[in-house]
Amino acid sequence: MKGLNLRSSFLLLTYIAWGFLALGKPPNMVLIVSDDQGYRDLGCFGSEEIKTPHLDRLAKGGVKLTNFYVAWPACTPSRGALLTGRYPQRNGIYDMIRNEAPDYGYKYKPGEYEGTFERVGGMDEREILLPEVLGKAGYASAIYGKWDLGVHKRFLPLSRGFDDFYGFSNTGIDYYTHERYGVPSMFRNFKATTEDKGTYCTSLFEREALRFLKQEKDRPFFLYLPFNAPHGASNLDPVIRGGAQSPEKYKALYPELQARVGTEERTVRRYGSKTFTVPNKAARRLEFVGSVSAMDESIGQVLGFLDEHGLAENTIVIFFSDNGGGGAADNFPLRGAKGQMFEGGIRVPCIVRWPAMLPAGETCEEFLTSLEVFPTLCAAGGAKKPKGVKLDGFDMTPVLQGKKKSKRTEMFWQRRLDKAARVGHWKWVESGRGTGLFDLRKDLSEKKDLSAERPEILKKLKDRFANWKKEMAAAEPRGPFRDY
Repeated sequence: MKGLNLRSSFLLLTYIAWGFLALGKPPNMVLIVSDDQGYRDLGCFGSEEIKTPHLDRLAKGGVKLTNFYVAWPACTPSRGALLTGRYPQRNGIYDMIRNEAPDYGYKYKPGEYEGTFERVGGMDEREILLPEVLGKAGYASAIYGKWDLGVHKRFLPLSRGFDDFYGFSNTGIDYYTHERYGVPSMFRNFKATTEDKGTYCTSLFEREALRFLKQEKDRPFFLYLPFNAPHGASNLDPVIRGGAQSPEKYKALYPELQARVGTEERTVRRYGSKTFTVPNKAARRLEFVGSVSAMDESIGQVLGFLDEHGLAENTIVIFFSDNGGGGAADNFPLRGAKGQMFEGGIRVPCIVRWPAMLPAGETCEEFLTSLEVFPTLCAAGGAKKPKGVKLDGFDMTPVLQGKKKSKRTEMFWQRRLDKAARVGHWKWVESGRGTGLFDLRKDLSEKKDLSAERPEILKKLKDRFANWKKEMAAAEPRGPFRDY
């Protein structure tokens, strides 16, 4: 672990000693996931533009992970892998649960939406999710924000182990109307609701999180807080669509961007090649950074509650983005973006804080992924891993403590025809956006293709990918995409 000198090693032992004293009860857990946030869209990850004081404070009190990956380059499969601890190809959610008609400007008529895949698709009911496992260990659990794993009652969070749910069930909404391309999408537990229509949704998720914490602060809790910020608004209006949405209060934090706000003419091919007057690049970036700062303030409220009630010391807080940055995001120095197999689509900013057990202000450069979250939280909470279920990750706590190297030596991704593999420090990509072999030690930006120079390495990675494909094909099949 970078920067772990003799003094910090002594401090680490002190933290661990205090940690065991603090562990009179299992640790609380707060899992925060942002949506489409770029690799450099935090102050603590190098941005000199974006204002994220509370996430920066979280990093100062914990460990910053700079070599952390998600299991898929977009929403649904990434979240499914997180909550099951299993590759998307193993748990069955290896593509998006979404409708494509709104991409062409279509608004569903009453009664039509109910028969679409976005309405009927969901995670296989045989899959065991993290809250179910933690619940058996005595945890109260809740989710406030983006669910994205099915709308029918059998798929909704309360059917998958959560005790409370307020949020939206699909992959994106308008931040104020809470509609997905005109379809109301907010739920409280099993029932659709429009009770808060018109209120900025980040504030609503903060409200619900604080209510849950007040209610459950005297027992072990698992709070899953998957914000939709800074994902683009799911609104059919081309002026709104595709960009994040931010209250004026947070946009006022960025006067330099405000000074450059304007409009531009854009032809939207999927809307019949019509031309619209839409926000310019500065305006889109302003909404994006404003939505991140609004989310950061809500995160600050949650962290403040933990401090105020003496819970911070023995609460694990994990933060990361569900995939690489999209839209107006800043992924520097990574190549690519959301939906792609290059680093900008799958490597994300991550922070883990657990004062009772982890050192503060450290940077971990070890190879780790979101597949590690499930087994890590199970181990921390004394929860038994589901019997007979193959998990694809491991407990990363010793790695974050600087005591061990990561067990992670390889990772594989596939999105339809796009493929990628990382084995050690080598990365292979085969996709519609580009193909190549890259040495990530020397070329994090994936600029130099070494396929011709190192054919033996290329073959090795392709062989490892083929072996992984065989393993996934041999796994017990899961819906909704696989034929069985």
